[in-house]
Amino acid sequence: MPILIIEDEPKTGDYLLRGLSESGFAVRLARTGRDGLALAREGETELIVLDIMLPGMDGWQVLEALRADPATEQIPVLFLTARDEVQDRVRGLELGADDYLVKPFAFVELVARIRTLLRRGPVREEEVLRIGDMEIDVLRRRVRRSGAAVTLTSQEFALLHLLARRQGQVLSRSLIASQVWDMNFDSDTNVIDAAVRRLRRKIDDPFQQKLIHTRRGMGYVCELEASAP
Repeated sequence: MPILIIEDEPKTGDYLLRGLSESGFAVRLARTGRDGLALAREGETELIVLDIMLPGMDGWQVLEALRADPATEQIPVLFLTARDEVQDRVRGLELGADDYLVKPFAFVELVARIRTLLRRGPVREEEVLRIGDMEIDVLRRRVRRSGAAVTLTSQEFALLHLLARRQGQVLSRSLIASQVWDMNFDSDTNVIDAAVRRLRRKIDDPFQQKLIHTRRGMGYVCELEASAP
């Protein structure tokens, strides 16, 4: 089944159509929100790349219609838009978007995000993650431990969110770098280690139960560990 692009800007739409086709995807292109919604409802779409600023029916309205229709509610949607305000990202996630990428963008990153969504499938991400006494409100980007608010920078939140949603999995430094910073770091860099230390000072140091653990030579994992007898 093909990827559906809903993009009204001619150069951008043609660029995406050509680039994704050359990357091995089957692709269809709609120039308006209404045309895109009609194509999605035909049942031949695996993923949608959706602009927000569309004529007539904008991307917000398209997404709401997709999520309200049992035939399309599970199709992964990636917003690709010039709107880069935090409130726009939050609104997109609250309406049911699976990812949000801001223009201008690196094409290789777009392809990587598409492949990640296709591997993940239609499973919706939880809005609240809980590990022990820690609660992460993903949409509002708020963290609490034992009922106390924990203030994090945007980068610290992204790091914690990655560790928490992959709870119990040991994540390598290179994977963390690519997911949180969208960059590749040399294996001997201490950037990741320093970032984890800063996060631990806020998440773990004030509390008896530690949640972020080092696996020497492998990476980091977020999980509850059994207490020593």
